[in-house]
Parts: sequence; C-alpha cells; structure tokens
Amino acid sequence: MGSVVAIAVIAVVSVLTGGHVKTQNGQAVSPLVGKTIKVIKAPGVTSTSVESPWASGHPTVMIFFGSWCSICHSEMPKIETYFRSHDVAPVSVFGDDNNEPLSDAKAFVKKLGLTFPVASDPNNAISVGIFDFSFGDPETVFLNKKGVVKEVRLGAISISELRQGIAALTAA
Repeated sequence: MGSVVAIAVIAVVSVLTGGHVKTQNGQAVSPLVGKTIKVIKAPGVTSTSVESPWASGHPTVMIFFGSWCSICHSEMPKIETYFRSHDVAPVSVFGDDNNEPLSDAKAFVKKLGLTFPVASDPNNAISVGIFDFSFGDPETVFLNKKGVVKEVRLGAISISELRQGIAALTAA
C-alpha cells in the first residue's frame, strides 16, 4: 500500500512540475537510479563518524528513517532482524537517521537495537541535500559497490522487496 501511495505522489508531483515519470514493470523509477552518489562521511549515531560502505567497494542497502516516523517504528525492527539472521555479504547496510537531534537518534537506535552504522542527519544534509528526498521517511536505496543507485523504494519496504534488492546487488 505504501509503494502505491509513493508512486501516486511521484506521478502527481511530476505532472505538476511538467516532468515525466519513468516506469519499469509498472513501477515508478526514481530519477536517482543510475546516478553515482558521492562518498558520505558523517557524524555517527553510535560512533564518532561513519562512512558510506561503497567507499570501500561494498554494495549497500541505505535506509532512511527517524523516530518521528510512525512507519519506521514497525519497519526498522523487522529489517534489523532480517540482517541479523541472514548473511548478506558482501552487501553492507547503512542507515540515515534524519530530521531530529542526535539525542533522539541515539535513543531510537538504542531502543531498536540497531547494529548497522547509522549517520546522524539532523538537518537533512544527506536525505534532502544529497538524495533529494522530500516525501518523508522511510526510504530504502540500493547502491552498487561504486555508489551507483540501482533502485529506490519510497515508503515501507517489505522483507520480500528487501531480499529482492539485495539479490540484485549480489548478482551484479
């Protein structure tokens, strides 16, 4: 349901701004697909700093979230459980807790027991400044080992969609 709403929002914004929505297999394709994202170095939520895994040649699942996001409260524990119980090597996971103070981000990450690196993005420098997300969280981005965006999922992601995105990264 969330992806249907996200597709509808993309289509409406595109029409209103005179753009065109690219589709693939009936799904809207983000304009980010095919773009190379620069290496991200940011303050970490549970460490001094974090760096995007593609800087070291790792395909990456990047997850954007925040404690203020009601969907994230149910989605993030499922994602964490999946990554703890499945070997997804060589794919890495990288989080972006955005639009909130570091203290709120720390409390949320601790409460959920997230074990992957998470960037603190209180002013949306990454989520809006680099990725141009303005629809709200959650979002999931699949990047290859060179930082090229392969897929973007707006809204909640199912474990099936997560598994498919990871499989596509490891097949490339």
